[in-house]
Amino acid sequence: MVTGELVRLRPLEPEDADAFWRWHNDPDVVRWLVADYDESLAQIRRRFAERGPNTYSNVAFGIETLAEGRLIGSCTLRDASPETARAWFDLYIGEKDHWGGGFGTDATRTLCRYGFEMMRLHSIALWVVAENAAAVRAYEKVGFRVDGRHRESFRGAGRWHDELLMSLLEGELT
Repeated sequence: MVTGELVRLRPLEPEDADAFWRWHNDPDVVRWLVADYDESLAQIRRRFAERGPNTYSNVAFGIETLAEGRLIGSCTLRDASPETARAWFDLYIGEKDHWGGGFGTDATRTLCRYGFEMMRLHSIALWVVAENAAAVRAYEKVGFRVDGRHRESFRGAGRWHDELLMSLLEGELT
């Protein structure tokens, strides 16, 4: 397990499927996520039961609070390559009562530290909807910088939104 100041990152377990199903059926939680097709609880449970182990190219963690040991979200480093020393970052907090408490920022910082120290990455990048101000602020607190804008590339709430490409280089983590 990887520990930050507020959170502990741990590999996902089959028992986590029920929380993910609940989160994925909450419009507030999935507002800024790329929408997949709806899945039944049985489908999600099967997917979680059949999940392979974490590998260099795809590391997925559940985010637990240190104080309660409660699962509140997930984060990943995906499409990592030792040849390029780069990976893509994804994160969301599914438990709304933990929004705005610094848990996402701490999980971001903790997973990026893991990526730089354990995986020997040089660069971590992400896409975020420009209007998702809370996420942009959290990423900037950790040291991510805006590299570019992809105009009208995300469809949500019945309209198109711009996305920001942000990146963090080894040595820039704050």
